[in-house]
Amino acid sequence: MHYTVCGDNTLVLHVLSRNEGRCALLVRGAGKNISFFQPLNILECMVSANPKSSLSTASKFHSRKPLNGLRSSYGKGAISMFLAEVLYRSIREGMKDDGLYDWCIQEILLLDSLEGDFANFHIRFLLDYAAASGFGADYDKLLPFMEEDAADIAKFLRCSWAEAMFIPLRGGQRSAICRKLIRYLEFHLEVPLNIRSLSVLGELF
Repeated sequence: MHYTVCGDNTLVLHVLSRNEGRCALLVRGAGKNISFFQPLNILECMVSANPKSSLSTASKFHSRKPLNGLRSSYGKGAISMFLAEVLYRSIREGMKDDGLYDWCIQEILLLDSLEGDFANFHIRFLLDYAAASGFGADYDKLLPFMEEDAADIAKFLRCSWAEAMFIPLRGGQRSAICRKLIRYLEFHLEVPLNIRSLSVLGELF
């Protein structure tokens, strides 16, 4: 999901794992592996206890999926940065949920495979993330947060996933809806979400 550089060729990698949930891993010799740590990469690695640190050490990285669609599209790359930041800032350390893990994998592969118009993907992602997190996103719950965007969010809730990709919106509308959905997530998750990458999406979509 995210990494923090903590020394020459060493970083702390923050990941979502099926077995451990949200956790942090120490990676040494990261320079030669840095391409593995792009947003939303789906990886396998060897994890071993580190007697000198409370962090386990990760090594021998292997990509489970190439995600060529994400890496070859600037737009998908920007969306992947946004999704990774939302997950990083909202999933607490030690939080484990097999259903949420499987849902995240499904969303990553879906974004990677999409062709054509995907400009509304991040809006639908936030709505579905609320459902995957257990508190849902129905119209009555969302209405106090949506203000003048209530009619547009109602369209997303009525439409199928495929139809939602073609709801006509201007860039400013998408950004406004995302900001309000982030406020909705903040309220229910009880954690501040300062999502910096949203400004990049606002310039693209």
